[in-house]
Formats: sequence, C-alpha cells, structure tokens
Amino acid sequence: MSTLKTIDRQPFEDLLGMSGGYVLDFSDATFASFFAESVGRDIHSSRYTKYGTSKAKKLRAFWDVEQDSIVAKVLGELVDLWEYKTSEPSATDRSTAKRCREIIAKLDGRTQPSSETTEEQFLQENFKNADIANVPIEASLIPILEARFIEAGRSLHADAPLAAIFMCGRVLEGLLLGMALANPRQFNQALCSPKDTAGKVKAFPNWSLAQMINVACELGYLKIDVKKFSHALRDFRNYIHPYQQMSSQFAPDKHTAEICMQVLRAAIANLSGTRNP
Repeated sequence: MSTLKTIDRQPFEDLLGMSGGYVLDFSDATFASFFAESVGRDIHSSRYTKYGTSKAKKLRAFWDVEQDSIVAKVLGELVDLWEYKTSEPSATDRSTAKRCREIIAKLDGRTQPSSETTEEQFLQENFKNADIANVPIEASLIPILEARFIEAGRSLHADAPLAAIFMCGRVLEGLLLGMALANPRQFNQALCSPKDTAGKVKAFPNWSLAQMINVACELGYLKIDVKKFSHALRDFRNYIHPYQQMSSQFAPDKHTAEICMQVLRAAIANLSGTRNP
C-alpha cells in the first residue's frame, strides 16, 4: 500500500484530467499497454476495480494497492506523457506538474527530482561563448538573429527589461524555426508535433513557440532545464500584449530579463552542440 495521501493525490487528479473518469487520452487498450510496459501490471484486473471500472477509478485503486516505488514510477511516466502531449501548458498547469514531481520524489525517497535544475543553478552556468554562427541553420538567417541578440543585450544593459525579454523570445523562436526547416523530417515525425483537426502535422510557420520548444526537447536539441526555462521566457514574451500584462500585473525587472538572456544563451549552446554535458 502506498503512502500517497489524499492531499497529494489532487494535483495528479487535476493534471491527468481524472474528474470525468478518464486519464489523459488513454483508451482501455492503451491504458493496459501503458501499465504492462511500465510496471508489468494488468490494470484491468479485479485487483484495481474496488472503486469502479473507469480508468480514473482503477488508477485510484492502484494508488491504494501498490507500494511507493511502483506508484512513483507510474506517476512519473504519466507526468512525462502529459508534458509530451501538452504543447502550450498554462502557468497553472506547470505549477501543478512541478508539485506532482515533488510528490513523486517524496514517494521515491528523494528530496527533489534529480533532473530538476534550480533557477540559481541555471543562472550560474557559463554560456558566454554561445555563438549563433555555430547553429546549423540557414546561413542567411544568422546575421539577422545575431543582430537581434545584440539588441537584446543592449536593452538589458540600458535597463529596458521588457524590450530585452521580447527580443529574446523572438530570437529563440527564429532559432527553433530555423532548426525545424533544416530538419523537417525529424520535426514532423516527433511524437508531440502539433496536428490539425485532420491529424496532419501543421506547417512550421503555424507552430507556436511552446510547440517548437517541446519538439526540440523531444528530439534532443534542447535539454530538459532549457525546455523548462524556455517556457518561462515564452510566458514573459506573451506580455507584449498590454492588456494581458495589465490583467496579470506583470512587472519585469532586470533579474527577469537576465533569466531570459540566460535561457537564450543556453539554447544557442544546445543547438550548436557546444554546451558541456
């Protein structure tokens, strides 16, 4: 029996969309396959039907019956799957996912997820030598992005954090679109590539920055910590709309802009292959 408490279950209920009896977009068949591959359990057996036969109710019974390490493994993989399937997570969703990972770490006997990079650790990494010229994208795009990168730095030093944030977002978007155009088959065939209503992969110019970030991470072009902080940059960049900034009461300072510059430097280092392991 796991030690997952009632208060710790709610973030998973919310993140996995369990209120209607479902778990993500699993069918009965894919749900069974997931559990068989993950922990070798038959989730449709009578062992897990004490609350009912919906997928959500079986998962709740699974939490009751299995030991902590087994529950932690399944929940960790479900959160990973949610991240792949959620192209544009809201700030609330990301906060919930973070809380879920903290709970998983506790179940697994860790104080925090081993892959979690703190803001302080991320800011201390040295990406000063990151060079856009080394990113394998169309050559004619490089001087344009370099000029914008320089402008972002000037904005930061001129104490214009909002301008720096917006420019960092545009450069990151340009870099990732350039990578997609240089590697179309990889990006189109990625599991989390965005699809239209007919199930066809969207044209690259129609991808959002969040979708570009997720696919680039899935393909290994961006590391997990860069993906995490890139989504923060993407959120900040969205405040280019004055009414959205007003409603959110967003007031960026120099520290916020420095985080965004560090995200961009790290992304350049990742995409150019110059970041240390």
